Amino acid sequence: MGRVQLFEIRLSRGRVVYSPGEPLAGTVRVCLGAPLPFRAIRVSCTGSCRVSSKANDAAWVVEEGYFNSTLSLADKGSLPSGEHNLPFQFLLPATAPTSFEGPFGKIVHQVRATIDTPRFSKDHQCSCVFYILSPLNLNSIPDIEQPNVASATKKFSYKLVKTGSVVLTASTDLRGYVVGQVLRLHVDIENQSGKDTSPVVASLLQKVSYKAKRWIHDVRTVAEVEGAGVKAWRQTQWREQILVPALPQSALPGCSLIHVDYYLQVSLKVPEASVTLPVFIGNIAVNQAPLSPRPGLGPPAGGLPSVVPSAPPQEEAEAAAGHPHFSDPASLTQSQSQQPLPGGPDPCPLDGSPASHPLPPALCISTGATVPYFAEGSGGAVPTIGTLILPPEYSSWGHPYEAPPSYEQSCGGADPGLTPGS
Repeated sequence: MGRVQLFEIRLSRGRVVYSPGEPLAGTVRVCLGAPLPFRAIRVSCTGSCRVSSKANDAAWVVEEGYFNSTLSLADKGSLPSGEHNLPFQFLLPATAPTSFEGPFGKIVHQVRATIDTPRFSKDHQCSCVFYILSPLNLNSIPDIEQPNVASATKKFSYKLVKTGSVVLTASTDLRGYVVGQVLRLHVDIENQSGKDTSPVVASLLQKVSYKAKRWIHDVRTVAEVEGAGVKAWRQTQWREQILVPALPQSALPGCSLIHVDYYLQVSLKVPEASVTLPVFIGNIAVNQAPLSPRPGLGPPAGGLPSVVPSAPPQEEAEAAAGHPHFSDPASLTQSQSQQPLPGGPDPCPLDGSPASHPLPPALCISTGATVPYFAEGSGGAVPTIGTLILPPEYSSWGHPYEAPPSYEQSCGGADPGLTPGS
């Protein structure tokens, strides 16, 4: 064995998740088989964001630093053989952003120790990654308790002859949710044409924007449910529940290079119609008081599938030939509620109220596999391999091919075209 048998960093009480403004303490442990002369022993605590223009590329094109503090644990001297524990402590800045990892960039916080040896000798280094969670309180977002509603009308046509139209309306009970909470979706489809529609699909989408040399946008489907189409001259209601899977929070306050947005998109392929509802994913539920992270709380061990497609809406008997008829919505049965899988997170009560004993906010870092495209062009699908938490892949459905609108555009009725940084 060499002279340095062990060189590592241990954080106090084995903690890996911290809040901004908290002290971070630990020890540098050194085990030597023989005396080791040194010029200095230092430990540093850093936080930064790095973005690349290629997926899973370590050649960063843009970097943003948040803090960089260094302590000198020992000046010039010699460490005798045996075990040595050198304590240290840092105060994390109150503005430090939440940890994050994606295929085009990441926000990393770490502690690094260095033994600076005399000339011609090899320096020794070790590092330890820790995570910061700056909880997003959904109660701080305006109108977060209001229902989310959007509607679209699409005309049917056959050989350039218009045969009628379809009105698609979707709404949710809230505009923001936490991991494990039930998102309640209500869809009305009014088929005022002589043609049947395709099945209706509801998708929870994640868009991550990276500011490299140009804006890169990653869009993926993180949850998806499907219901039956609507026959000609029929109207139906579709009620569905989606259990919000383990996902990083919306936005990343304090970071200007990475932005996270979520949308709920309800769409038909025939006729081609869709509505998009902006959704916030936070750490503190609506009408719930903030909670402090539990000491020693770490990232979840892994994600479980959180969406089970429900039964499609029941159709009434076929209308009499040649007599258009619209059914009474009250006479239609609801779709079966989505149920969590065994071992998955316990959902909040179905009435939307928080659980009687809510857990501290969960930390989810990675975005998982994505389908990227660029603001000035398009890119193909790029599979990614994450070393941290990867939400499960629910579907290979490739829709949409363009970015959903931003939250401001959705509320203001502006042009939904993509703008950098949205």
